Amino acid sequence: MEKEQNEATSTEPRVGATTDLPHDRITVQRFRESFPRARWSDTLNAWFVPGRTAERRIGRWRAEMEAEADAFADEKGRDAFAFDPIESRYLEATPSAFQIRTPYSRTVVNEIREIPFARWDADRRLWTVPYRSYDELRRRWSAIEAAAARNEPEVRKARREATKGTEEEEISKAKLKERRRKRYPVPADDVPPFERAVGTHAGVVIFIGTDAELANPATVSAFYFPAGQNEEHVWARWRLGSLEELVTTWPARMRSGEEELIRGWWFPDLEELRTARQKARSRRRAQQRKEEKHGK
Repeated sequence: MEKEQNEATSTEPRVGATTDLPHDRITVQRFRESFPRARWSDTLNAWFVPGRTAERRIGRWRAEMEAEADAFADEKGRDAFAFDPIESRYLEATPSAFQIRTPYSRTVVNEIREIPFARWDADRRLWTVPYRSYDELRRRWSAIEAAAARNEPEVRKARREATKGTEEEEISKAKLKERRRKRYPVPADDVPPFERAVGTHAGVVIFIGTDAELANPATVSAFYFPAGQNEEHVWARWRLGSLEELVTTWPARMRSGEEELIRGWWFPDLEELRTARQKARSRRRAQQRKEEKHGK
């Protein structure tokens, strides 16, 4: 490669910008064609483009390359779909992307969120997935479709009818009643910080206080997590965090370990916070729609 001219002797910093590139011949060749004055710098271990507007021009070139790569990936996805299509009442293939509309299901949401570039369209109440993500969509589709089918209104109604008067119904009602109490068991000698987003077996919440009331071990094990022997828990009150609180919460560097899981609370990692933030956005949009509806 050509080295930056006069690199060894020049002492004054040159005006320009640097960039690294994938180590493939085609990309480097196209970069050199777009930036004929670019030179490789051994000192910087990067390509140097001279000029006051170099950084802006490099950014524009990278954006064009990424758009072109995305278009190529989308074309490959279209070909894959044409060869092995997904036929489902929950999915529509439009010229620009896949559209997924299903009954609400936490499983569906969790599966789709794992698909690269999937987006929730709040106005149309559906998910969009670009063709470039077809392989991952195909891999997860059986789980998505099965969960959607389980949550069709008539199927859910049939399940409720089938469980009426049974022990399963009583357990379900008890869990819902307990959840509405907005309390959570925490170790008496290791209470979580208050007014900060904290991960729990019930999701990311913000604890607001405790009256030091002892929690019944049987209740803890039945509704929250296995209560350890000789371990005292007290009830702590909690609330859901606002979007602003969750966005400004700094994530833990590592996922919670076995010790934190046994304890029952931990500091959430980035993935847990992303899920909590998405839920907070959904709650905010629902509240806004409600206010707009009543305001009309």
